[in-house]
Amino acid sequence: MGRTAARLRRTRTEPKTEAGPKTARAPRPSKPAPPPQRYQLPLPLRLLSMLLGFVFMVAFAVVLAKLTLEPSPASKALVHTNLHPGRSLKAYLDQPAMRDAVKQIGGNVVLGIPFGVLVPVLAPRARGVLRVLLLTATVMLMVEFAQGALITGRAFDIDDVILNTTGALVGWLLLGRRLGRTVHARKPVAKTARTPKAAKATKTAKAPKAAS
Repeated sequence: MGRTAARLRRTRTEPKTEAGPKTARAPRPSKPAPPPQRYQLPLPLRLLSMLLGFVFMVAFAVVLAKLTLEPSPASKALVHTNLHPGRSLKAYLDQPAMRDAVKQIGGNVVLGIPFGVLVPVLAPRARGVLRVLLLTATVMLMVEFAQGALITGRAFDIDDVILNTTGALVGWLLLGRRLGRTVHARKPVAKTARTPKAAKATKTAKAPKAAS
């Protein structure tokens, strides 16, 4: 009886050993999703599209030079340099005939539309909207500087630059964005999924020795 009682006491006082955590298994690598397919023009059609875009851009440059860089001595006393955005727009809208305001504002907007359509076709790296607008504003600023410094009867007007850039945005939204993606579509590249590292197995806790 004494021995059995001592054994019972030892079993009660001995701490219970906890089972160690199970080792984590490395997850299986998932298959990469197929990249979206984009329609791309064949190379001959792409070259033809860029050639036509170049021809239209040259023709547009000739028209732009004729409209903006042709001297107008009769208007020398009427035109004034404008460096304040909105001043010329207000003057256009204050005209008694609404037709004249539409002609002035609409003409400047239409003059910038070809930039938004042709630049994404001719320059693949400049087909983004910010680059198209920056290129349009730069070209129009140069034209306005040439008007104010070299052309008789012409003056620099910052509102014309704003309207031309707005026209480029309209052309990019309507047609230039789609043409740029179609002519210069990038081929999809399949991305390989990275396999995660296998989790390290934690060491099981050692059970303390039972007291003798």
